Amino acid sequence: MTADHLSRMSPDGPITVVVDPGGPPYDAPPFLELRGPLDTRRLESALDRIAAGRPDGPAWQHRLRPHGPGLHTLTLTMSAPGEFPAGLLADLLTDPPAGRSVCAVAPSPLQHEMLADADAHPGPGRHVEQLSWVWHGPLDPERFTAAWQSLFDRESVLRSAFADGPEPQIVVHDRVRAEVLRLPHSAGDWASVVEYDRCRGLDPRRPGPLRVTVLGGDPVVSATAQPTRVLLTFHHALLDGWSARLLLREFYRAYLAGGRLPGGERRPDMGDYAQWLAAQDTGPARTFWTDATPPPGVTHSPLPAAAVRAPVPGGTGTGTGRTRLRLTAVQTARLGAWAAGWGSTESGALQAVWALLLYRAAGSADAEPVRFSVTVSGRGILLDGVERLPGALRNPLPISVVVDPRASVPELLGLLRDRALDMAAYEWVSAGQIRTWTEDRAEAPDALGSLVAFEGGPDGPDELIRELAAQGVRVDPPETLGARTGFPLTLAAHHDADGGLIVTVSYDHTQPAGIGGVLAHAAFLLDELPRVAGASTTIAEVLARLAHADADAEPDTDTDTGTGTEAGTPPATSADRPARTCTDAPALITLRPARNPGAGTVCLVPSHGTPRFCYELLARSYQGPEALVLLSAALDDRAGYDALGPLIDAGGHLVLGGFSGCGVAAYRITRLIAANGGRPPLIVLTGAATSARDLARLLESASERAG
Repeated sequence: MTADHLSRMSPDGPITVVVDPGGPPYDAPPFLELRGPLDTRRLESALDRIAAGRPDGPAWQHRLRPHGPGLHTLTLTMSAPGEFPAGLLADLLTDPPAGRSVCAVAPSPLQHEMLADADAHPGPGRHVEQLSWVWHGPLDPERFTAAWQSLFDRESVLRSAFADGPEPQIVVHDRVRAEVLRLPHSAGDWASVVEYDRCRGLDPRRPGPLRVTVLGGDPVVSATAQPTRVLLTFHHALLDGWSARLLLREFYRAYLAGGRLPGGERRPDMGDYAQWLAAQDTGPARTFWTDATPPPGVTHSPLPAAAVRAPVPGGTGTGTGRTRLRLTAVQTARLGAWAAGWGSTESGALQAVWALLLYRAAGSADAEPVRFSVTVSGRGILLDGVERLPGALRNPLPISVVVDPRASVPELLGLLRDRALDMAAYEWVSAGQIRTWTEDRAEAPDALGSLVAFEGGPDGPDELIRELAAQGVRVDPPETLGARTGFPLTLAAHHDADGGLIVTVSYDHTQPAGIGGVLAHAAFLLDELPRVAGASTTIAEVLARLAHADADAEPDTDTDTGTGTEAGTPPATSADRPARTCTDAPALITLRPARNPGAGTVCLVPSHGTPRFCYELLARSYQGPEALVLLSAALDDRAGYDALGPLIDAGGHLVLGGFSGCGVAAYRITRLIAANGGRPPLIVLTGAATSARDLARLLESASERAG
C-alpha cells in the first residue's frame, strides 16, 4: 500500500485505523494502517494492556513502519499459531483518553448498590433518567457547547467515573469533553430522539455521567421555525434529578456569561459528602430501621393484579415500558389543598393512593400492612451547602403502613406523614444497609415491588429567566421523562409547566397486562379523594366507589388516562398494548441501497454512545456505489455474522466500518467470515470526534481498494 493511497483514505484529524485481517485462510499476519497523530507511548501502552489481559496467550512482535508525517503501518507477528485481538487494539488507539485521573472518592453505599444492580442486570437504560425542556428563540451553538464544557470543567462529578477493582472507587478526571449532540429537525420526531437516547444508556465506568442532545436550534429564528428541544440524560449512580435541575440552572448562568462559568470548582463536592458520611454513627439508624421493619411475610404486598407481568410468547420479558396520567391544573390544585387540610402533601396523597391499590390487590377485608419504597432527597442532612451539591443523593427507602378498611382516609394520610418524618433523620442510609441490619426481616428489592418518587429540585431563579428573555430566549420548565430504576414498577410524579400533576409509570417487562388500568385507578382516586374524602370517610367506602367505577367503565375504550382532561372513570388505555422496547430494531437496517447490482456493501458496526443519526448522516454523505447497512446494536457477534449472511452469499465486496468502540465486534465478525470460507473484509475505524462526512470518505477509499 502506498503513502498516496493512505493519504486519500483519511483526512487530517484524529487517528484512523484500517485493519487488514490478512489473506485467507489467515496465512498472512494482520496489519493495521494508521493515519493521524500517533503517540508511540500510547501504542506501547495499548499493547502492554492487551498482553496483561492474555497472560497465557502466544507472544507477538510488532513492527511500526513510517511512510511520512502521520502515516504508519503496524505489522503483527505471532510466536505461535493464535489470534491477535487487532480489533481491540484499534479501539484502544482510536478512543481518546478521558484525561488524567487526579483523585479517587469512595462511593457511598447507595452508589455501590446501584452499580452492583446495573452489573447484575446488564442492558441499556437501567438507572438512567431524562430531563427535557423547550428552548424558544435564538440559540448560539458555540456558546451553548462552551457553557456545558465550562460546567464539566467546574463540576468534579461531571468528570467522574467508576473504576474497576476489588472495591469500586469513583475516579475524578482532570479533563472530560462534554458530550453535546446537535441534530436537525429532519433527524426525526422528538419521541424517537428521546427513545433512542434512552436505549443508548450510559456507562458509569466512562467519565461524563450526563449528555446533552439538542433537536434544532439556530442563531437566527424565523417566525415559522420549530422550537428547539433539549434533552439531558444522566446516570443515577452519579447524579439524581435534583442534580440535573441544579446543573441546568448553572448552565443558564454560563450561557448568559458568554459560555464560561465564573469561579472555581464547586465546594462542597462528593468528596466532602463522602467524608461526612464516613463520620456518621450508624447505631441509632440501625436501631430505628430494625424496629421499623416488620417480620417477613407480614408485609406481603403484591403489585396490583393488572400490573403483574404477562408472559410474552417467544419473548424474554426484559424490556421497559412507560405510560402516564395527567391531572389538570385545577385537579392538582384541588388535590394539594385537600392534602394540606389534613397536614399532608401531594406526595403523601400519591403514597396513600398507592397504598390503597396495594391493599386492594391483596384481596383482604381486614387490616393489612402494605410495603413499598419512597424516594427521599438525601439533602436533609447537616452538611453546609448540600442543597447546592450535585451528586447521587436521592435515596429509595422502604416504608410500611397498616391499611385498615375501617379507618378514615385522613388517618392513612397521617400515618404516612409520620413515617416520612421518622425517616427524615436517616435519609442518608441506603436500602442495602437496612437489609444488612435487619437480616432476614428485610425483603429483597424485587419483593418490595414498587417505588413512589415525587420529583423536585431547584428551578431557574427569576433573574436568570429575565436575563434570558432580554436576549430573546424563553425556556419552559424542565420535564422529567421517567426513569428505569431497580424496581419492577416505579411511579414518578412531577408538575408540568401549567401546574398539572403528571405521574409516569415505568415497568421492566415487555408486555404488561393492563398497566393502563392500574394507572386509571390511580387517576380516579387522585381526582375522587378531594371530592368525597372527609374526616369520617373510611377506606372501605373509597374502595367501594372504585369498584363501582370499575363496573361502570367501558371495557373497549381506547383513551389516554386523564391526558389534558378531567380524570374520572378509569378507562382502558393504549398502554395495554405491547410496550416498545430497546430491542425492537431489525437485525440489519438498510441506510442506502446499492446504486447498481454487485456494487458491494459497506456495513456500519454500531458502537456505544454513537446515535443512529450519525450513521444516517454518513449514508447521506457517502458517494460510492455500494449499499450502506447498519447492524443492530442488540446483536452479538454470531447474530451479526448471520445477519450479513445473505449479503456475503450474494457476492460483491464487503467493508466494515464505524467509530471507536466497535473494533472488537467488527474483528470477530471478520474471523467468522474467514472461518466459513469467506474473504475477510477490511475494517475502517476512527475516533468518535471524526465527522460522519470524513468517515464516509474513508469508507469510499477502502471500498475502492476492496473492489
